[in-house]
Amino acid sequence: MNKIRVAIVGIGNCASSLVQGLEHYRRGAGDAVGLMHAELGGYRPEDIAIVAAWDIDRRKIGRDVAEAIGAKPNCTAVFCDNVPPTGAVVRMGAVLDGVAEHMAETGEDRSFVIADADQPDADEVVAELKASGAEVMMNYLPVGSQKATEFYAECALRAGVAFVNAIPVFIASDPEWAARFEEAGVPIIGDDIKAHLGATIVHRVLTDLFAKRGVTLDRTYQLNTGGNTDFLNMSNHGRLADKRRSKTEAVQSVAARPLAHDDVHIGPSDYVPWLNDNKVCFVRMEGQLFGGVPMNLELRLSVEDSPNSAGVAIDMIRCARIARDRGLKGVIDPASAYFCKRPRTQTTDDLAHAALERFIADA
Repeated sequence: MNKIRVAIVGIGNCASSLVQGLEHYRRGAGDAVGLMHAELGGYRPEDIAIVAAWDIDRRKIGRDVAEAIGAKPNCTAVFCDNVPPTGAVVRMGAVLDGVAEHMAETGEDRSFVIADADQPDADEVVAELKASGAEVMMNYLPVGSQKATEFYAECALRAGVAFVNAIPVFIASDPEWAARFEEAGVPIIGDDIKAHLGATIVHRVLTDLFAKRGVTLDRTYQLNTGGNTDFLNMSNHGRLADKRRSKTEAVQSVAARPLAHDDVHIGPSDYVPWLNDNKVCFVRMEGQLFGGVPMNLELRLSVEDSPNSAGVAIDMIRCARIARDRGLKGVIDPASAYFCKRPRTQTTDDLAHAALERFIADA
């Protein structure tokens, strides 16, 4: 098979786990531990190649992606040593609203350090996408980067590059943006990546279980803590509106009946520096069994946050490529519904999984 040529926006912890994972599975060809699909549409993880990258941190710009993933403030687990050079050098990106003001109040080891370099305009990004032969763009910008995400989505449209939106800025689920990708003949998958076995997918499955078993769900919360730049960024609650909406809709959409606003609380709760890339989630669900007898469920989940999303990212990238191979355009609904918290069309995970498997089989 031909390589899937990928451009990455944001060389943070998620990008680090993705790039490490590509080499990890290349070395252990046949090792499918941690993958939902060892092969997807004829493509294996080792068929993915990073060909272009953008970031705004001076410690990453000008370095090969394989080297930049180890630069501060990245703090995710290193599970694959000595990743070979990718040949893609990190370029200065467009800052726009990608860096929250409060990030400057934290030490450099924990926060972003904006490079003193000329920021690209759309023409320059489009030219680099075309020159690199990129086929898929992966958006890993910080939560709340509305203008920056729209900037790169526009560049992907102009360059004819499939767009995978891993963050809770609504592009694929926005009717106007979805129509633009459809008209341009460019595939898009989004919005807001649903981790491999993370807080939201676990909470969704349990909520769906309540509904299917006839247990009334009266109220629930999901509290997440972590110590990476994502949690530091989200400690400014002004950047959290779409994140909370995305996570809440993901759970509410599978409930037997929507919960009242005051009876559901889902979202990032606190930044704890020493946790680094470990995310600790607390879920509580209260409901009623037969005869209205009360019950409750409490769960604690601890995961390394970025590797937990990388296995999903690998599948999203491959689905974007097979969509291109088949001449599909606009929102790829089966992939969006299964891999994302806020797809254009919400459905239960078992139905989304069945639709995704049919999509893959058709490839």
